[in-house]
Amino acid sequence: MPQTTLLTLDGLSCGHCVKRVKEALEQRADVEQAEVSIAEARVIGSASAEALIATVAEAGYHASLVEAATPPKPDPLTDSDIQPEALTAAKTELPAQRHDSYQLLIDGMSCASCVSRVENALQHVPGVSQARVNLAERSALVMGSALPSALLDAVSRAGYSAEIIEDETERREKQQQSALAAVKRFRWKAALALTLGVPLMIWGMLGDNMMLTADNRASWLVAGILTLLVMIVAGGHFYRSAWKSLLNRRATMDTLVALGTAAAWLYSVTVTLWPDLFPMAARHLYYEASAMIIGLINLGHMLEQRARQRSSQALEKLLDLTPPTARVVTETGEQTLPLGEVQLAMTLRVVTGDRIPVDGTIIQGEAWLDEAMLTGEAIPQQKSVGDTLHAGTLLQDGSVLLRAGAIGKNTTLARIIQLVRQAQSSKPEIGKLADKISAVFVPVVVAIALLSAAVWYLFGPAPQLVYTLVIATTVLIIACPCALGLATPMSIIAGVGHAAEFGVLVRDADALQRASTLDTLVFDKTGTLTEGSPRVVEIVLLSDAKRPTVLRQAAALEQGASHPLARAIVEHAGLTALPEVAQFRTIAGKGVSGVVDGTALLLGNAALMAQQHIATDSVAPTIAELAAQGVTPVLLAADGEIVALFAIRDALRKESVSALQRLHRLGYRLVMLTGDNEITANAIAREAGIERVIAGVLPDGKAAAISALQQQGRQVAMIGDGINDAPALAQADVGIAMGSGSDVAIETAAITLMRQDLNALVDGLAIAKATLRNMKQNLLGAFIYNACGIPLAAGVLYPFTGTLLSPVVAGAAMALSSITVVSNANRLIRYRPPK
Repeated sequence: MPQTTLLTLDGLSCGHCVKRVKEALEQRADVEQAEVSIAEARVIGSASAEALIATVAEAGYHASLVEAATPPKPDPLTDSDIQPEALTAAKTELPAQRHDSYQLLIDGMSCASCVSRVENALQHVPGVSQARVNLAERSALVMGSALPSALLDAVSRAGYSAEIIEDETERREKQQQSALAAVKRFRWKAALALTLGVPLMIWGMLGDNMMLTADNRASWLVAGILTLLVMIVAGGHFYRSAWKSLLNRRATMDTLVALGTAAAWLYSVTVTLWPDLFPMAARHLYYEASAMIIGLINLGHMLEQRARQRSSQALEKLLDLTPPTARVVTETGEQTLPLGEVQLAMTLRVVTGDRIPVDGTIIQGEAWLDEAMLTGEAIPQQKSVGDTLHAGTLLQDGSVLLRAGAIGKNTTLARIIQLVRQAQSSKPEIGKLADKISAVFVPVVVAIALLSAAVWYLFGPAPQLVYTLVIATTVLIIACPCALGLATPMSIIAGVGHAAEFGVLVRDADALQRASTLDTLVFDKTGTLTEGSPRVVEIVLLSDAKRPTVLRQAAALEQGASHPLARAIVEHAGLTALPEVAQFRTIAGKGVSGVVDGTALLLGNAALMAQQHIATDSVAPTIAELAAQGVTPVLLAADGEIVALFAIRDALRKESVSALQRLHRLGYRLVMLTGDNEITANAIAREAGIERVIAGVLPDGKAAAISALQQQGRQVAMIGDGINDAPALAQADVGIAMGSGSDVAIETAAITLMRQDLNALVDGLAIAKATLRNMKQNLLGAFIYNACGIPLAAGVLYPFTGTLLSPVVAGAAMALSSITVVSNANRLIRYRPPK
């Protein structure tokens, strides 16, 4: 007998995650059905809880058992008596975060091998559902219910150190301090090493030719001691890190640097102290190589650190929007308090030129607000009593009293910053390939170095020992796992941050990658293409009906509903005292029914009237005429007879046509998906410039319509704003929600448009393509560098040219490869989407 198993889920962030878990569960032969949401999964079948939890883990998420029970008897399918939810809501807020998360700053990571080590250590901590480690920012985002001390212990056991950061302001201060200290540290270490290395190299090129003789032995002994001091002082961090790695049975970039420079120095000092052990031709010294390599790599780290700071500028700008203090109004007067001391329900005064300190509601006054930071919209918005203001927005003109409604981490700005931070810490599929390669990169390079050295020792020209040392050292030094490790995260940090500047919030990097491959965009009509504020433009009366009566009856039926069409009728009636409604029912996708003052009423579309066998022949021409104009006809029937027709129009957003034209030029296929009748939908589509319309779709059929497009081989995005759009947003390859939409839609979507302008969609898609292109450039460059550099370092050209790559040149190339990757990613900051 099948059983129902309820699982609590963790680590899911959007509708795509829900879809992935659902598919993973339903692919099991012992699962009959799986109902999955972001927070939980209800699974019917014979599979054990342990097997289901393992399946969820294989999909990349965390699950735990809540309960197991026999399946409940299903309720009969009947029309709902519950009044409908709003399809759109006048809000620009984000749903609060559901899952516990910790942000860690990691110290000691130097390359992608370190990332996989730390990530694995954190993933094995009990209670951790997901761990994302970011090499570019030396940070980790950990989700789940693990103890903070357990996280720190896991990082420590992996050979690194960490600290937990409570908020973004603290993170920024610590990262800025760390970055400045790192730049200074790398600068003086590079200067110290190059001060010795450059003169030694010049001396070797113009003077002694780096060969040990009886006459210069004392000088080279001094040079060897000085080089050792430089290696300890300027390069000590490489050797300490390599030693820690050895103790933890792993290898990193520091291992390669330590092995290469130490081998060069040990060979040179051995030749200097015991020259008789070597033939004359083998008495070549490489002190300058050790010093130069350490100097150049430190210089590269310094330049890389500077470039990395520029990539986070977008997030830093968001952090700078919150003022440090607030002007609090009390019974005794006004006082200025630090923002951290502001409490809920306090009254704050904000005047011209101030930034709003917290989210709140205006209780006195009016003002013009610049909300560009929140929505990307540069035009100031007028606000008055009862309107909501958001932290970080700028009061351009006016003065208001504000009641604090959300403070600290709960403001819209704080949640935007948190979403951006999570997205910047995530990895797309293309980046996970680089991580897998990076995890084995260093051991493979060491093996190649040893193999190359053996080949040169056995088959190379004399003096074999010298060639063996040069080859091994050069291979170890030129290999650069850093470039591979930075290729993806640097592009993600720059791309996600830049998108936020345009009012586009991306939940994770995988969504950014999927968005770059889309070819079909499906738009919900109401609230997405249109303003979402329909108005009654005409009332047609039939059967001697009286206007006041039909308005009163229709408004009474719709008074409890929050559907946009319902609100339009209620607002048009403008009545304050409405009669009670008996036997109220909602007929999904069609309308409502009820009894008012003893009269049985039906209010809805033509399909509802046909279902109830009410003739609509008398109004059919009027319906067709209005629908052809893009107007939605709503019929009112009293005691089985049509008595009125409400013509309701929802105007297109003013920017819809221009935005859709931009999308056409970029090659996207545009589709409108609506529950409206086909004639009305086609009229609006013609006005908007959309070729294909899927009309008359009930809320539960929207996901099926998306699926049908996907089965045709299309990569589909759904753009919507309402509760009824949530299943379609989850089904689509990328769900995109309007920021003014319902919390359910925003929670389900992978991308949220905070700017109430479809041009934000175009900008977001263009940035997604630019980001993926940038990632591919970085990865391709890193792969080509290592694929060409390592064979060159191993001496493949020697038989043809008679030359070998110098270890010093290898060190310079290694440093330059990382700088190139970071600099290329920073180009995204200056990217401007095509208009």
